[in-house]
Amino acid sequence: MKLIAVRSYDDYISAHIIMGRLKEEYINCYLQDENSVTTIPFLSNITGGIKLMVPEPQAERALELLQQFEQDQTHL
Repeated sequence: MKLIAVRSYDDYISAHIIMGRLKEEYINCYLQDENSVTTIPFLSNITGGIKLMVPEPQAERALELLQQFEQDQTHL
């Protein structure tokens, strides 16, 4: 199954919060390069950060949810 990077993060806290919110919505996802970026932060520029990966069939729904989460955050 092909996986798509839907977002990239510089810190693991933000990445885990969003990953948890997607999992609550039954989106299968995981964080790629989390250990590398967390233990050696300068690798973030080289690897492209911590990537939130979802299966291709769920990517569209994941992007919709991410957009909704960002809108909710700006209304606080």
